[in-house]
Amino acid sequence: MPRIVPNISPAEKLALRVNEAVATAGISRSTIYKLMALGQLRTTKVGGRRLILREDLEALLQRGAQ
Repeated sequence: MPRIVPNISPAEKLALRVNEAVATAGISRSTIYKLMALGQLRTTKVGGRRLILREDLEALLQRGAQ
């Protein structure tokens, strides 16, 4: 039986893939990876996927706005 995956918009997700974080935050992919490498953007790895928690992305943007 095929697995049914709900169609959830990135705005509703708790965690984003890198490409979704890029589109959501308007930051380039290379900047996202640079921030990850510098430890300024936390990530987690689940099932081989690198995920960014929405709250961590929002916190990064808030720090940048201050």
